[in-house]
Amino acid sequence: METITEPARQVPVIARTDLLVVGSGPGGLSAAISAARMGVETLLVERYGCFGGNLTHVGVEGIGWYRQEHTVDVEGIGIEFESRAKAMGGSSPEPQSRSEAIDAEMFKVVADGWIAEAGVRPLLHSAVVGVVRAGESIAGVIVENKSGRGAILAKRVVDATGDADVASLAGAHVRKTARERMLPVTVMFSCAGVDRARFLEYVRTNPSKYADWGKEWAAALDGKEADMFSPYLERPFDQAREQGVIPEGLTSIGGTWSSISAQGEATYLNMVHMTGYDGTDVWDLTRAEMDGRRQALLAIRALQRFAPGFEAAKLRNFGMTLGVRDTRKIVGRYDLTEQDVRGQRRFEDRVGIFPEFIDGYGLLILPTTGRYFDVPFGALVPTGIDNLLVAGRSVAGDEISHAAVRNMMCCTVTGQAAGVAAAVSLHEGRTTARVDVGAVQRALRAQGVRL
Repeated sequence: METITEPARQVPVIARTDLLVVGSGPGGLSAAISAARMGVETLLVERYGCFGGNLTHVGVEGIGWYRQEHTVDVEGIGIEFESRAKAMGGSSPEPQSRSEAIDAEMFKVVADGWIAEAGVRPLLHSAVVGVVRAGESIAGVIVENKSGRGAILAKRVVDATGDADVASLAGAHVRKTARERMLPVTVMFSCAGVDRARFLEYVRTNPSKYADWGKEWAAALDGKEADMFSPYLERPFDQAREQGVIPEGLTSIGGTWSSISAQGEATYLNMVHMTGYDGTDVWDLTRAEMDGRRQALLAIRALQRFAPGFEAAKLRNFGMTLGVRDTRKIVGRYDLTEQDVRGQRRFEDRVGIFPEFIDGYGLLILPTTGRYFDVPFGALVPTGIDNLLVAGRSVAGDEISHAAVRNMMCCTVTGQAAGVAAAVSLHEGRTTARVDVGAVQRALRAQGVRL
């Protein structure tokens, strides 16, 4: 590869903090707020212009769409995402579960107020491009933004980037799913001008079930979900391919809808699923954003022609950025396995629980029977660097465990655990790798976490 040599330069220190959290999705928000509630000076860095990650940047509404009557669900900070959004009029009942669909635009304001209330110091429009190390530990990061290049020094760091960006830059051991095995990426979109009553009547008379997922996405079910209602649309896209509205070989279009407002807005249309793109490759990201928007317009054309109620629908907006499900994961002190999440594994170092909900790699299991697994602290602890914890979808584990922990509500579990563990380590004067897990568990229980 051709290279150039950059001249050496002095980088100004623009901030110092006890805890730095990088990335503000459900994992990062949970980490920052949970630590701040323990009196820890916390700075939250986000590369975009709002906080919320998948909720606001991509437009994913369904933080708890897996929740059914008999689900044993998380507690702690995760449930605040729904309750705070609902209190501000920023949610509506999610159509396939006992949960709230969160309004992506309103949650930007919810997050702003939540961060201010907790006393977290915010920094938007700042991308992490390097790290500062002190021996075997991380000591901060380098950011670039409109003000230039600067260093943020921190005693502890939580990587909630989703792609293990900080861990990778810091020299932690990471692994990345092969491109051909990566879960699909998605351009989310919304429509306005939907005849809500007409569309819901079409859904009522043409009901879809989770069994239908197997036709398009080759999703294997364990049987109990097959006859449950799913807001899944398949027939309009099959008809569109039959009549040439969508090219016959283009199978990446098809999927689910969520909220249909009284004003005729269909938000969170999750209907473009493109494989073969690596979310850590900027050339792939460029192609996927552009191809995803093209496919979204084809999906809208199909809906206009073949989904009653969508005849006059128009594009409302795209998500701010591509929805990425699967890239890097750390090699952790402990790597979660398929057997752990499907076998209700219990861990001595547990820092939360998550229902037996698996969505990815050709498998769909909904938590309808009260089964759950423990989330171990070891999956948050990277090898090769100290004073760094990881939260969100890049915690350590294999493919099927990733299909569980990548879900946003589980990201709140690992986020709260990382924030509390960082705070306890600061209070104790120990590194994050040597923190007293018993003390972490006591602090988590004090914050309402289900262990």
